[in-house]
Amino acid sequence: MSPSYWREPSRSNPNDNCVEVGRAGAGAAVRDSKDRGAGFITAGAARWEDFLAAVKADRFGG
Repeated sequence: MSPSYWREPSRSNPNDNCVEVGRAGAGAAVRDSKDRGAGFITAGAARWEDFLAAVKADRFGG
């Protein structure tokens, strides 16, 4: 399935390392905004929701 509706985070800075997120079926796809042709990774809806909850809970020590 080819992702659609790619978008960059609203806090993205053109000089930083950022990713873009796209819709992939019921889940999401993620790609490098500086190398869009390199491909993407996908996650199903449940896995993506788990990832977002972990980010919001600051579980990655950022």
